[in-house]
Amino acid sequence: MNCDTSKGYREESDLLGTREICDCALYGVQTLRGIENFNISKFHVSDYPLFVKGFAITKEAAAIANHELGLLTDEQKDAIVQACEEIREGKHHEHFPLDMIQGGAGTSTNMNANEVIANRALEIMGHKRGEYKFCSPNDHVNKAQSTNDAYPTAIHIGMWYSHVRLVEELKRLIDSLRRKSVEFKDVIKMGRTQMEDAVPMTLGQTFGGFASVLTDEIKHLDEAAADFLTVSMGATAIGTGICAEPGYAEKCVAAMCRITGLEFKLSGDLVGATSDTSCLVGYASAMKRLAVKVSKMCNDLRLLASGPRCGFAEFNLPPMQPGSSIMPGKVNPVIPEVMSQICYKVMGNEVCVTMSGEASQMELNAMEPVMAQCDFESIDLLINGFITLRERCIEGITANVDRCRAYVHNSIGVVTALNPVIGYKNSTKIAKEALETGRSVYDLVLERGILTKEDLDTILLPENMIKPVKLDIKPLKEL
Repeated sequence: MNCDTSKGYREESDLLGTREICDCALYGVQTLRGIENFNISKFHVSDYPLFVKGFAITKEAAAIANHELGLLTDEQKDAIVQACEEIREGKHHEHFPLDMIQGGAGTSTNMNANEVIANRALEIMGHKRGEYKFCSPNDHVNKAQSTNDAYPTAIHIGMWYSHVRLVEELKRLIDSLRRKSVEFKDVIKMGRTQMEDAVPMTLGQTFGGFASVLTDEIKHLDEAAADFLTVSMGATAIGTGICAEPGYAEKCVAAMCRITGLEFKLSGDLVGATSDTSCLVGYASAMKRLAVKVSKMCNDLRLLASGPRCGFAEFNLPPMQPGSSIMPGKVNPVIPEVMSQICYKVMGNEVCVTMSGEASQMELNAMEPVMAQCDFESIDLLINGFITLRERCIEGITANVDRCRAYVHNSIGVVTALNPVIGYKNSTKIAKEALETGRSVYDLVLERGILTKEDLDTILLPENMIKPVKLDIKPLKEL
């Protein structure tokens, strides 16, 4: 955020001394130290609004629980809750300027949330920012909490909401692919394995296959995201619950459920949960699975649309921009290209999350900040990529029907359809001769008198080559 020095300064102090804070800032001295210490990346907490929302929900639930235990006054609770509600609505996010990647296991970000909420609560209560005796970042907003339980809980909440957005956008992409599968259901083409001609299929089956394999990944994403609904609030420092009163953890989780309408539950072992970041590893892995499939699809889109004269050219991708500064008329498949690059970044982020998860030591994993940054970034990249791929590529694809049909007519691969009728040996001879002479399988079968034209046409009907069928046809002779 830009500092408005015309509003003056206030003094705040911490363990290391006293600092001046611009009075335009809702954050305080510990956030300031985090800003100074961690000028690391271009990723800021404010760039991930659902993470900030997660903190607001966490702190609001804690305030409600502490109030129920008689540890906060009505005025303090109401002011903290109002401040948190404002943040949940998207207000004050500019006061979360910290770098996502930081040392301290997220302490700077937790204190950033505590300070912003405390100072906004003070304003609501009619006090000045920094008058912490009335509402303190540590003694009131952070009451019965540690970074070690509040920070991962905020991550879990933010990741859950981000997961919901990702799946919604993935479903839109899948729907677009399914519409194309219907549009191209009668376009016969050659299938290929190992980059060689295989057997006939329809272009609709190609796009239906894309939709199907991506649909499978929704289940894996949902299963991985389910872990985010288990939280460790009440664990405090290392899972012992020190500084929290009996019943606080249960009350806090119950408040989270009421605020969100979600079914959060408390971890069964708070000591184990405090150092365990496997839910972030698991979701990163689920995104990697998805990225592998999406990139494979984009590779196929680029290959099958290659050309326009000297490639496969089975269908056309919508032209988005000139493709060369030197070659006139060239148009590149820029949308599948950028989607694959997104997928590679997601795969790389998964490696970082995995290594960071392994780096957990004793009772805490200090690498959570980069794990959170990677997972949130991957979700954002995939969402933006899916929107771009759907709107600027998939929805505008058109089929080259004649080109697809010509490939089938001239392919050696159609001989596979004859195999159940004339036998593997005869089919092999026909295929070999067709390959050596350049003639079509169709012409050679008729010329050799193996089948009548009527029977051959029946076998090679598109609808008889793209699904299991039973044909009562006998060969006239063997070669």
